[in-house]
Amino acid sequence: MKPEIPDKLYFKIGEVSKLVGVAQHVLRYWETEFPSIRPQRAGSQQRLYRRVDIEMVFIIKALLHQQGYTIAGAKKRLAQEQKKGVAENLEQSHETIAAHLSQIKSELQEIEELVNREPGGNLSVSKTRQ
Repeated sequence: MKPEIPDKLYFKIGEVSKLVGVAQHVLRYWETEFPSIRPQRAGSQQRLYRRVDIEMVFIIKALLHQQGYTIAGAKKRLAQEQKKGVAENLEQSHETIAAHLSQIKSELQEIEELVNREPGGNLSVSKTRQ
């Protein structure tokens, strides 16, 4: 069970170390091995972790310490999860676009019917397409 991450923008490496329960040198090593952990640097070059960095550290810790992955295995697993997430997002985007296009088509058909039903037949939509 991971503790709740306090509500603030940036965390120093000592805070992250205590929060996650791994030594600071381990965090620095993980930064070299996992490109998804990229703390920003303050003017003093001190590492400033964001919430997303801390969440990734928790995931990596679980893969390595609880699930028994090696560093290489954890990298591979994270890459697979990232590809899976990208594919799911792409699929959702396609479904959303298809739904919007279907709605637009339906609305255009309704407009065409309204225009063609004008009393007296003065207005009509040309069937020729450009």
